[in-house]
Amino acid sequence: MTGDGPHKDEISGIDTTGHEWDGIRELDNPLPRWWLWVFYACIAFSIGYWVLMPAWPGLNGYTHGLLGKSDRREVAQALTDLQTLRGAGGAKLKTASLAQIESDPELQAYAMQVGQSVFGDNCATCHGAGGAGGKGYANLRDDVWLWGGSLEDIQRTITYGIRSGDDQARLSQMPAFGRDAMLQPAQISDLTEYVVALSGRKANAAAVGRVTTLFAEQCASCHGPAGKGDQLVGAPDLTDADTLYGSDRAAISGQIHNGQGGVMPAWGRRFDPETIKALAVYIHANSGQ
Repeated sequence: MTGDGPHKDEISGIDTTGHEWDGIRELDNPLPRWWLWVFYACIAFSIGYWVLMPAWPGLNGYTHGLLGKSDRREVAQALTDLQTLRGAGGAKLKTASLAQIESDPELQAYAMQVGQSVFGDNCATCHGAGGAGGKGYANLRDDVWLWGGSLEDIQRTITYGIRSGDDQARLSQMPAFGRDAMLQPAQISDLTEYVVALSGRKANAAAVGRVTTLFAEQCASCHGPAGKGDQLVGAPDLTDADTLYGSDRAAISGQIHNGQGGVMPAWGRRFDPETIKALAVYIHANSGQ
């Protein structure tokens, strides 16, 4: 950058700043007046905001502003208003059992409304708005359940979660047979064919024959001798077409190799018991059970 001092531009007739880059001189144009007014208005607005609203942190708190606005207080009031609105319905949910809720049409309808709202705000992110799930996220609309699909099973899963870190969480772990070098790649390939055959699809018969004993030794303890799974330990049924991480050979091989396992939050730490009951009723009513 060079400069030979301010002078008037020959073409535009506007003074320059004296700065020059590769022969290009910078014009000393004033800022647009509308921009200046917007800038001044923003300054005035910010000063007003600092005075009226909570804004400045301090050593032991913050400035509360002349309006005394508090998001924390407003949320607490909103929750109080919600509990008041729920009124008798919420009180009934608190004392009724899951069976009593489903046997009482009026109470069940109320639970469904609450459950649908809670599901949309908290569960749909993973399971989808309709509960159909996706790869790695359970489909809550069918009759296939890793941990059981009864009302009580669903309530427990919601309350304590899966691999959530809660002391009573559902807990299972598929070994990473390939990653941890427990099996050779050729064995994993043969086991993949074995799982394909279990689901009733055409598979390599020679590969299936080679790993029949290996399946009994390594897999049957959780999935059962016939591969039907076990809901007590969250082991999936390998004989059906519903799979959590995909049913093609690459997905099956990847599961055997890496031993994937997702995490379901323990919602009992966030929701009260009646909300969890309502959510369990909603999920159960929309499932294939």
